[in-house]
Amino acid sequence: MSPFPALPLWFTWAFLSAIFASASAVLGKVGLENIEADLATLIRTVVVSIFLPLLIIATGKWSNPFELSQQTWVFITLSGIASGLSSFCFFRALKQGDASLVVPIDRLSLLLVALIGFTFLGERPSATSWTGLLLIAGGGLLLSLAE
Repeated sequence: MSPFPALPLWFTWAFLSAIFASASAVLGKVGLENIEADLATLIRTVVVSIFLPLLIIATGKWSNPFELSQQTWVFITLSGIASGLSSFCFFRALKQGDASLVVPIDRLSLLLVALIGFTFLGERPSATSWTGLLLIAGGGLLLSLAE
């Protein structure tokens, strides 16, 4: 029996997301050396548009997207637009600044997601969670603005 409790599956996926997001930022920064940020964003988006359907098919998760509800389509479409705008802004920032300075500001999204989740989704982080979020946000600002 392990002395450590089993991690929830969401934690594993979130941690993997953090690993891939950090790899994306570093690889993107190197890739931006001889290209405009907007074109790099387009190329990355095309790669994602090819890679993800192959991954979904390979994992057996494909289903007919036209059977989804209108509400699902609206919110996933809006999420896609927000994601595209985030990538557009992120690559422009990476082109102009160090990855180690850009990423902490980009990660202010942690605090923004908590505030939006609290306001609109009924999520109620604990006082400890709010403290951690404020420390992360403050640390990110301090790190990026100290340069």
